[in-house]
Amino acid sequence: MLAYVIRRLLYALPILLGVNLFTFVLFFGVNSPDDIARMQLGAKYASPAAIERWKTERGYDKPMFLNPDRAGLAKLTDTLFVDKSLRMFTFEFGRSDDGRDIAREIRDRMGPSFAIALPTFVLGLFAAITCALLLVFFRATSLDFWGVVICVAMMSISSLFYIIGGQWLVAKLLMLAPISGYAGGLDMARFLSLPVLLGVAAGLGSGTRWYRTIFLEEISRDYVRTARAKGLSELAVLFRHVLKNAMIPVLTTVVVTIPSLFLGSLLMESFFAVPGLGSYTIDAIRAQDFAVVRAMVFIGSTLYIAALILTDLSYTVVDPRVRLG
Repeated sequence: MLAYVIRRLLYALPILLGVNLFTFVLFFGVNSPDDIARMQLGAKYASPAAIERWKTERGYDKPMFLNPDRAGLAKLTDTLFVDKSLRMFTFEFGRSDDGRDIAREIRDRMGPSFAIALPTFVLGLFAAITCALLLVFFRATSLDFWGVVICVAMMSISSLFYIIGGQWLVAKLLMLAPISGYAGGLDMARFLSLPVLLGVAAGLGSGTRWYRTIFLEEISRDYVRTARAKGLSELAVLFRHVLKNAMIPVLTTVVVTIPSLFLGSLLMESFFAVPGLGSYTIDAIRAQDFAVVRAMVFIGSTLYIAALILTDLSYTVVDPRVRLG
């Protein structure tokens, strides 16, 4: 097991390096450091001297990959790629283009992102699995048919509609929750109840259909027929056998959502003015702050690879037949 984890971590390094290199080339291929300086300074103040001064203050005056003015290893290390990209492997994110410390911003915004993403994830998972088991229990009936129809309809509606419609109906018309904003302490529940509810509703249709498909596939297995032949009730078959044996595809879906728990919901945090990592990323894209965007892309790819490794490890817990070599 330990050898497998070490091997997967070693495999992850070139993947992260490739993602990092691709992101770097993408950003600086489309926008040169001079272009970034003009965006930040604005056309009114973007004189050649101001551009050079801005680049020097933020380290954008270095060569991209090779510094001919340096000697030895410094030819490679004293470059823009190492300074702006490779340092992220040591979680040194540097400063944003407007001068703020990125690592500190991430630490400050992790709490609000978790506060909105974790309840949405847990409640959404519980609701989707419960509804899917209910439809499987009443399979081939009118309840199952109309349940699938409703799920397809919910899947077809954009999450943006849930957000805007929920703000109008619940916050503005019924005045049951604040329309936007955020507060710490006990007031947090008052501000986050509506976005969590809308997040659960937005993912309920697709989640229910996905888990229903998994459970229907499991319920046709031989072990289910054997369990019924032993006299077990349908509820016992569903919860003690079908749900347990369907945990591998369920875990695959669940664990790979870990990056979203950290990065938060981009739309939800932006529309509800939650100062989390999702709104931080959106604000950085809007302000064309490439330093922040690069850091968030790196964190997202790192968490995604870690989630895939955790998924493989979780298989051995729910299914003893799985062995990692």
